[in-house]
Amino acid sequence: MPTLLNHASGSANPATSQSALWAYLQPALDHIIKSPSNDPNGKAPAIDFGLYAGIHSACYNYFTAQSEANAANPSNDDDVQPASGTDIYVQLDKYFEEATRELSLGAPLDDITLIQYIVPSFNRYHAGAQSANRLLSYVNRHYVKRAVDEDRGWLRLSDVLESVAKSISNDDSREIITRKLREKRVDELRKWGYHDGDSSEQVVFAESCAEAASSLDRVVPVASLALRRFRTEFMEPLLAIPKNKGKSKAKNKIPKPLGPNPTRPKGRLARAIKELLETDAVDEEERYRLASGLAKALQIIGVKEENLLRKKLDKYVLSVSSTLIPPPSKSSKI
Repeated sequence: MPTLLNHASGSANPATSQSALWAYLQPALDHIIKSPSNDPNGKAPAIDFGLYAGIHSACYNYFTAQSEANAANPSNDDDVQPASGTDIYVQLDKYFEEATRELSLGAPLDDITLIQYIVPSFNRYHAGAQSANRLLSYVNRHYVKRAVDEDRGWLRLSDVLESVAKSISNDDSREIITRKLREKRVDELRKWGYHDGDSSEQVVFAESCAEAASSLDRVVPVASLALRRFRTEFMEPLLAIPKNKGKSKAKNKIPKPLGPNPTRPKGRLARAIKELLETDAVDEEERYRLASGLAKALQIIGVKEENLLRKKLDKYVLSVSSTLIPPPSKSSKI
């Protein structure tokens, strides 16, 4: 895929309006999120440095103009005057929602083929989300950071106040309360693979998983915004179990005989995973590649560790990976 070159923004300055800025942004987003890539690792296609710098400058100028306009016309009504950058953030969320729905519509019906579609599709989308995060770094710095400072991020004071309040006394200082709140945040990150003493990269990864797992009303960085939509629009429909159409009121109704496989999972992804782990249609290497790729994808998009399918995949991946690494020799020295 060739590099996307700088393109004209039209007669309107991208910083003058939301529609003008979005018209300038969207071709670049389409290129890095939706364009097919021949890279074996699913790397997102590149864009020209001039376009990259132009988008960064346009975002900076747009947010600066909004902030100045808000300062010149102060209002106490938050509904009348939303925080500057809200419109672009909402538009980005809508964009990722539509992009992941398009991927979902392309999903095949066959069980094994479904997983063979999900894993590379996610890897490509994930790479695009990371690229979009870098491209729109000013959105994170200007809008997302401020929203987190205003207690609108993935973890809010109200989320931890109840549990922390039980261990706070009237004599505790602000520093002690802050420390206890920080400890609660660490407890949340442990749910996403964080361990004490982990590197800063591992902490960032755990927090990105927690951000992707958050509800849609929480403000999160652009990459997590994209991954959250992959969860809600692509993966959750596959994880869902079809509801029964209703029970008959007839008391003496003869029950219908169960099919040839009454234990067959009802959820579409559950059936696909069961087929993947039990079929002879793929070799062990391919099975492990798909299972480990899907397990990682579920974690990254915020599917919790206690999810039964995540547990099933993690158990399989752990059992196979342990056989791939030979135990150390007793005679080896540390």
